[in-house]
Amino acid sequence: MNPQTFHSERLTLRALAGTDTDAVHAACQDAEIQRWVPIPSPYERRHAEYFVEQLVTEGWRTDTAYTFGVFPLAGGPLIGAANLHRQGDLWEVGYWTVREHRGRGYTAEAVAALARWAFAQGVERLEWRAETGNTGSRAVAERAGFVVEGTLRAALLSRGVLRDLWIGSLLPSDLGLVGEHPYLPAPRTRTGV
Repeated sequence: MNPQTFHSERLTLRALAGTDTDAVHAACQDAEIQRWVPIPSPYERRHAEYFVEQLVTEGWRTDTAYTFGVFPLAGGPLIGAANLHRQGDLWEVGYWTVREHRGRGYTAEAVAALARWAFAQGVERLEWRAETGNTGSRAVAERAGFVVEGTLRAALLSRGVLRDLWIGSLLPSDLGLVGEHPYLPAPRTRTGV
């Protein structure tokens, strides 16, 4: 798929390009991003170059990862990044936000727009995963409409340590959209009967 650009109420989402390398490098100096996002630490300029110029490009070329820079609709600096990446038949969303732009709802807006775009491409379920304790990521996911489904024990190997993950999902119906296949949720059962 060719890199795409689209807009939400306040944002432009477009594929990251070489001109964004300095902004990505600067953003990823943040200790919170390095703590919660699986990136090298320390994060050097060469890491940003590799990410923007090779990983992002390769993801679009192979239809396995669609990475977007998030920018103000009227133009301006990088607000963050959001992506969809595929593992087999499963699609997962990931994101980070530049420190100065946190707490304004930008990332939740970007993730919801990205989800709508994914559902228009035929995706029927998006997953969100974050290390337990990453309350910022969880708040964004929930604001974007994800339903937190539980905890996966020892599901993330991070810096040589197995860690637990929160997992959530978003379906087209959660956003008032119709998926390709109807969804029949499990019946609610009463316990102790």
